[in-house]
Amino acid sequence: MIQRVTNPALFPPPTYSHASVVEAGTRIAFLAGSVPLDAEGKIVGEGDPVRQAEQVIANLEAQLAAIGSDLAHVLSTDVYVVSSETSVLSSVWEVVEASGLSTGPHSSTLIGVACLGYTGQLVEITATAAVPEETR
Repeated sequence: MIQRVTNPALFPPPTYSHASVVEAGTRIAFLAGSVPLDAEGKIVGEGDPVRQAEQVIANLEAQLAAIGSDLAHVLSTDVYVVSSETSVLSSVWEVVEASGLSTGPHSSTLIGVACLGYTGQLVEITATAAVPEETR
């Protein structure tokens, strides 16, 4: 069971929770960073952080499906965006919200960075997810 906590003593987060708590005995998955590569290893959406975020979400969904989980069971994410402009980070966050990741809402951090691992890569998301019991 996932308990999402938003502390009323803190500034209310727009579309995420302050913490996600999982009961002991739940299977937890720590996923590698989801990147904007297609099945052939080519960057999708070169120069376009929104298109890259869409591909990253699609790849994250595939990662989750492989372990019997889905976006609704994501506990936390770190969203990395190559930019120092708030508007660019916000446009990527809009993709995250539209994906269903904020349904929980999960705990998340949005981070502007100088560069990521692949040439031309602008977005990456790491995630931690619960694996529902019915898939074990």
